[in-house]
Parts: sequence; C-alpha cells; structure tokens
Amino acid sequence: MVHYSAEMLSPWWEESRPSDRPLYTDGVSYQAYYSEVGKAHHMGKDLTEVRSPQRKLVPDKVGLEKYEPTSLRGIAIKSKERAKHRFQNLYRCLNYRFLLSCWAELNKNAASGVDRVTAEAYKENLEANVKAQAKRLKQRRYRAKLVRRCYIPKENGKERPLGIPALEDRLLQLACAKILSTIFEADFVETSYGYRPNRSAREAIEDLQFNLQFGKYGYIVEADIKGFFDNIDHDWLLRMLRERIDDAAFLSLIRKWLKAGILDTDGKIIHPESGTPQGGVVSPVLANIYLHFALDLWFEKRVKINCRGNAFILRYADDFICAFQYRDDARRFYYELPERLANFNLSVAPEKTALLRFSRFHPGMERRIVFLGFETYWMEDSSGAVKVRQRTARKKLQGACRRIKEWIKENRHLKGREFIKALNRRLQGHYNYYNIPGNLESIWRFYFWALECAFKWLNRRGGKRKSFTWRIFNKAIELLGIAKPKMRIVNRQHRVFA
Repeated sequence: MVHYSAEMLSPWWEESRPSDRPLYTDGVSYQAYYSEVGKAHHMGKDLTEVRSPQRKLVPDKVGLEKYEPTSLRGIAIKSKERAKHRFQNLYRCLNYRFLLSCWAELNKNAASGVDRVTAEAYKENLEANVKAQAKRLKQRRYRAKLVRRCYIPKENGKERPLGIPALEDRLLQLACAKILSTIFEADFVETSYGYRPNRSAREAIEDLQFNLQFGKYGYIVEADIKGFFDNIDHDWLLRMLRERIDDAAFLSLIRKWLKAGILDTDGKIIHPESGTPQGGVVSPVLANIYLHFALDLWFEKRVKINCRGNAFILRYADDFICAFQYRDDARRFYYELPERLANFNLSVAPEKTALLRFSRFHPGMERRIVFLGFETYWMEDSSGAVKVRQRTARKKLQGACRRIKEWIKENRHLKGREFIKALNRRLQGHYNYYNIPGNLESIWRFYFWALECAFKWLNRRGGKRKSFTWRIFNKAIELLGIAKPKMRIVNRQHRVFA
C-alpha cells in the first residue's frame, strides 16, 4: 500500500516550488498566474474568468476596461479628466441591467402614451418586458412610438402643449438622459442650474440675491426665449452632441425621438421639423445642452471677456438673467442677444425683454426683476440699510391662492383628518419652494388665505351655513395639526459669480 504525504495530496496549484521565470510587476510570477488557471480548472470554471496578475493588482476602474460597456462612473471620470474626449460604445450601455435600474427611478404616476400602457400593467411582467426591449435595442429593431399631445392651461389664459411618450420610450429616454447628463455635467458652466444634480431653482434664487447684494452690478438684462422647446434646431442639436459623442447608434436614438410623430388631440399626426416635446424625459437634458452651446459658452468666452466691468449670467433651463456693472456693456449685450439666438433658430420675446437700472442707489419696487417666480428688488430695512430683498411674485401668489381655493371647494366633502392631511401636502409643497429668507410674509399670506377658504367652504358642507365659529375652527385645525410656515435658515455656501 502506497502512503502519500500531505505535500503529495495537496492540489498542484498550491505547490510553492521556486520559479526561475521572470516576474510580473510588483513581484508576481508566472507561477501565481498558472496557479489561478489550475484552481479555476479544478473548480469547473471557464478559463476566461481568470484574471491576469496585472489586473489583479490594479484596482478596478469601473467602465474603463476595453471592449466593455462604459459605466456612469467611468463616464464621469473620463469626461472630467479629458475635456475634448468623444465617447464611443455608449449604445452598449443600454442593456438589460441598466434599463432595469432606470425603472426604479421612472415616474410611475405619469400619464400613459399612445399605447395606453400604464406602469402597473408593465410591472406585472417587468423582467420579460425589459429583456424584450433590450433585445430589440441589441438587434437594432427599436422604433419610437408616436407622442401623445395634450394641453394644460397657463396662468395667462393660453395653453401649453405637452408631449407624452409611451412607457417603454420614457424608460429608454431616462437611460439616455442619465448618460447625457453624466457626460455634459463636467462641461456645464457654474451659473447653469436647470436639470442638474444637486441643484435647484431655489438655490439659483438665493445665489442671485447673494451676488447682487455683494457684487458690483448696476444693470440687469431680462430676456425670454419665445417658444424655446418648439424651436430647437435638430441639426444644431445633433452637431452639439457630436462634440462629446462619437456613437452613431446612440445618436440615432436621439434623432428618432426628435423626429417622432405627434398625435394631436384631433387625431392628426404631426411630423415635427424642429423642437423637442415638453414632457419627454430626455427633453430637459437636450434643452440644457442646446443652451449651453448657444448661450452659456458665448457669454463666458465672448461677452464676459469683452466687458469693461463685472458681468454674469444665471440660467435655469430657458429662463435666464444677466447682470452687468456698466451700462454700455449691458446695452451691447442687449442688442447682440437677438442676433446670437437667431443663429440657432431662436428668438426673444420683445415684450418680455428689457434693460433696467438695478442698483442700491435706486431702491424701490419700481425697479424689480421677476425670475423663477420671485420678485427681486432693493429696499431699505428697519435700520436704514439698503439690501436686496425677495418675495413671491404677485402673479404666482395670486395663482397659488386661486388654485388652493378651487381645491378646497372641490374637496370639502372629505372627513376632518383626511382633509387636513391632503391640505397639508399642498401647503407644504408651497412652503418648500417659496420659503426663502425674507419671504416669510408672503408665505403667511398664503397660509391665512387657505384658512379663510377652508373656514368658508367647510361651513357650507351639507347645505348648512355657519356650522362652527372661528374659535371652534381654530381649535379643530390645531388639534388635527395643520402645517404652518416656519423660518428657514440657509447654512450652505453660496456660489460667487466673479
């Protein structure tokens, strides 16, 4: 009987014989590599799963490996480090796993498209549906569906057209929007706030107040782009995207959504020659990229450099405002702006474009500017110091009061706790946006208006009048816990537009 020692029984990949073969980097020998191969063979693994010693020693850089789909982290790193890099193989990122992760971020409460497929119905067979869509993308058989058009009323009495894509189109648009946002986030200027991560309209308002208060600016140019989303030039937009993207298959998806037919409310199909539908998931990112090249870079590299004094532009989506130190710089920009926008198939609304004096030496509400739902103006405080103040714009406050009145009138049949809970959601939504330092008075006006409307219409439930007094009403809402305005303190560092 043959006896085997422990060394003879040990697997051959664990043998530690000295090797005279040359070493890899950091002292890793060929023997270490072959040990990995033998171990994989013993465990029944495919030899392609074995990693070379070099790759084992280098930390993983997600998305930077050759011939592998680029991850969002890898895109962000490369976009920041290489400003002129053009990304390839982005189309391969649109795989099953990525689409499934985007499903978790998709708005499930949005209206359905032309196919009338809801999120609940799609979720019943989610994995199979996403796999089928990923397969169509891989086989280049994807076709964009028609966009369903609907209209929502505006505060000025007009209607705003919205385009609602089908559910699968929205899912794919979200995936592409995440990729586009990751690529161009490193390129966007500091004064751009719209549709960017970790930025909000309220931050834009607060930074505007800070820079006007402590900066050297005396003139403001207000401008409004007429029908911006409807007049985006498709050729210009694709040319802008090619500055950072070298992937024909990925760009073809963008073109399909731009050229997708629109099913109007009267049943007619419109084939757009320009514009991107408001309501599409990818439209905000595309609009931001368009104005980045058409407006932001022009201001930073041409207008600002040629100014005699300080100047800055603050933009949120298609709403922007420009501040200048000297009048001649402001006038030159005021007259050059229409020509610049005309090159990109855009135009300004003359009735909403103005050049005004805005200085601490001319305080008062007569020289106020309206931006993102707020009125900004210079005013003396109780101590006599002149400061930049902000409050809710008059039209926005009137519109909010009208909407809360209509809601209370339509929902006065709800029970007490249910009514207060639903009312608190609407009150808190108003507070979350408009509660900035110095605007507490407008917030309280909205709150007291909501109380008056609630007292009036709750007293008329069941055809009765004066079923309770103000004293009983106040006790009831205090007991049920109505949301009240609170002073908000800003403790973040403001962005300085030097």
